[in-house]
Amino acid sequence: MRDLTSGASAPPDLHHDGRRFGILSTFPPTPCGIATFAAALSAGLVANGSPVDVVRCGERPSMEDALVVAALGESATDLAMAIDALNATDVAIVQHEYGIFGGEDGAAVLDVVAGLTVPTIVVAHTVPLSPTANQRRVLEQLCDAVGTVVVMTETARVRLLDVFGVDAAKVVVIAHGAATPGSPTPPSGWVRSRRLLTWGLLGPGKGIEWAIDAVAQVADLRPEYVVAGATHPKVRASDGEAYRQMLIRRAWQTGAARHVTFDDGYRGLAALTALIVSADVVVLPYDSEEQITSGVLVDAVAAGRPVIATAFPHAVELLRSGAGIVVPQRDPGALAAAFRAVLTDTRLADSMAAEARRLAPELAWTAVAGRYESLAERLLAPSSAVRA
Repeated sequence: MRDLTSGASAPPDLHHDGRRFGILSTFPPTPCGIATFAAALSAGLVANGSPVDVVRCGERPSMEDALVVAALGESATDLAMAIDALNATDVAIVQHEYGIFGGEDGAAVLDVVAGLTVPTIVVAHTVPLSPTANQRRVLEQLCDAVGTVVVMTETARVRLLDVFGVDAAKVVVIAHGAATPGSPTPPSGWVRSRRLLTWGLLGPGKGIEWAIDAVAQVADLRPEYVVAGATHPKVRASDGEAYRQMLIRRAWQTGAARHVTFDDGYRGLAALTALIVSADVVVLPYDSEEQITSGVLVDAVAAGRPVIATAFPHAVELLRSGAGIVVPQRDPGALAAAFRAVLTDTRLADSMAAEARRLAPELAWTAVAGRYESLAERLLAPSSAVRA
């Protein structure tokens, strides 16, 4: 760890507006949640007046975003250029996920951070409850090497402290932002259609099979369950469309097929927002008990939609004030009971939507970016013992 207060270079001037942020992450057009997060955070910072330089993990694509200034590949030259680009900013933000950096469990991120001389924030997207020995080593060393670690839920904060032994003074909770813009209210002329919606990249662990089973149990209500999204590229590369085909067979076997629509078409942000707002209920039937953050969950709440989710950590935290119903994993009966309650009780559905609308303003990416900006100011303050 390096104390910049005694380094050769002075901290940036604290009186100018618009700190320059360096962001190390995957980035669009890479189709992954970390890339989407990094792009949205970058846009929020820029909208607030803070310039952003992105160092993109992986090779440069043929079409590049104007914010991208370097690419972190596998060569020593790429590593040096990435470090130089991040050191040219005021504060570096490293998006951490085990699968996006080279080496075992993404250990190559440690080489980048070792070369940084600016205050550095790590955003920990995955904090496993039962890490392997090497996962523990990588994340512990990464957290030890930087000034601040951001997580998006209280569950993740507790895990960092209890499982990884990270200094509590270093850990800050900043919520995941929402991509859905505008007023989170249904469009003019909207009427209840008993539409259930799940969206996002498909693959095992999404739990959609349990939601299909639940739809079969409430067929008397004539629901419409829309499953929107393409198969995850990594899943398609290894297993093709096996998961989607299994879901289609499941719908026919359970008798739910007439109520289930699969839509793998691409939607831009405006079209996706319109789809979300048109739904009566957003369904997140995830199998995982490890998922500590979900952008889909945040987008649903920000759009003012009632949510029915399984008990993954982020849902338990975000929905506890009444914006949704949380049910056990892999339990079609519990899902069906929740579907029936929300689709038949107008007052319940309206109260859930109202609570979602109350939460929405704090989930805007500009608001989230503002919290990162405030954190950066604290790291850059002369009285802080800033570590890179």
